[in-house]
Parts: sequence; C-alpha cells; structure tokens
Amino acid sequence: MADEIQVAVAAGVCTVTLNRPHRLNAFTPGSYRALAEALRSAAEHPDVRVVLLRGAGRAFSSGVDLDVLDAAEPADVRESFIELLDALLGLPQPLVAAVQGPAVGFGMTILLHADLVVFADDARLRAPFIALGTAPEAGSSVLLPAAVGPARAAELVLTGRWVGAEEAVALGLGIRVCPVAELAGHADELAAAVAAHPREPLVAAKGLLREGHAELVGRALERERAAADALRPEGGLRRDATRA
Repeated sequence: MADEIQVAVAAGVCTVTLNRPHRLNAFTPGSYRALAEALRSAAEHPDVRVVLLRGAGRAFSSGVDLDVLDAAEPADVRESFIELLDALLGLPQPLVAAVQGPAVGFGMTILLHADLVVFADDARLRAPFIALGTAPEAGSSVLLPAAVGPARAAELVLTGRWVGAEEAVALGLGIRVCPVAELAGHADELAAAVAAHPREPLVAAKGLLREGHAELVGRALERERAAADALRPEGGLRRDATRA
C-alpha cells in the first residue's frame, strides 16, 4: 500500500500524495492506514513544519472505493477509517490541501480537517451521503456547519449537489482558486510560506486555533457512526452516488 500513498520531506514540508489516479484516488482500508501512518510519521518528524496533501492525476479523491468496499470486511473498513481520523486529529503541524477535480465524500470531508485549502479552477466538491444511503462522516456533521454556517451546510448535505471551486472559497472551504496548471506551484508556495516559520510556534498556533476541536469531532464521530449503522442494517451503499 506504500505506493498508494507517496511521501516526500524537503525544506520542512512533508508532501503526501494520494496515488491511485486510475481510481480517482478513491480510498481503501489499506490506503486509509497508509495515510494514517504517513501523518503519524510527519507528526513525529522533528524537521516537518507543515504537511501538504495532494492527489495524483485529475482528481483529489472520489471518496471510498466502492468496489473494494464490497469485498472488504466491515470491521476492517471501520477500524482503518478510525485510525486515519485519529491521525488527522492528532496532527500537530498545519495541514495544507491542494485540490483539483472531484473531491467527493471523504474526499470532501477530509478537507474540513485541513488548515488551508487551495483549489484548482476545475475542483468540484460533493457530499453524497444521503444519495449513498448513509450519514455524514469524518466529523462533517459539526465541521461543515462550523465552516459554512448551518443553513448552507444543510443545503449541501440534504441536496448533495456539486460545489465549484469559486463557490467553495466563497463559502469558506478554501482560501484561493488558481488555474489547474498552476495548482502545484501555488500549493508549494503556500506550504513553503508556512514552513518558513519555526515548528514550535506553528504547533502552538494551530493548537490554539483548534482548541476543543478533537473533543468536538470525537463526539460527532460517535453520533455519525451510530446513525450510519442504523441506516445500513443490511450493509452496502448505493453505487451511483459518487460518480465523478
């Protein structure tokens, strides 16, 4: 699974790349765990001052890989997902995300755990949970209203509509939009600007900005898992909801 998550560290920046472009970087239990391990390693690395998350190919991430999900043990999916969320919540350094193309399901909700998000002009986001027959996840039931306001969060979740890059920034889900050909450069420049500062003040600042975040999200995760379990007594998700 190491090839599915690529990691490079240079000049204080740990660049983590979702590397399943043939599946639009859809997640599997293995890639959940590999990304969790990459984040834990970055957290412990004394020279890493910022983590930059990006996707290979034409998409950021289309969410969970439904083909793999059908064949996986439900307990393995849940445990690996929890492991990744724990790593996200425990990451002390700032997290920057660079998003191009589709960001669907967890491909969208993982962005709510980032501190800074840059969008390419072809980026489009979707929260398809109702269409999938499940509940919001990854703490999005509290993080999305906090980011965009309760009314707009309700609209995005209840309709499951697509959100373009410009609207995503206007809603507060990112800080800028750039041409897709310039995304890598903009993201690298932003990560370098953060990494130019000492690690300890960066960690302190993120901790203050996210005070109470882990506890809030932890409680939301418990509610979300209970709701998802109640909605899927027979298992399985509707397969047409994550088309990118």
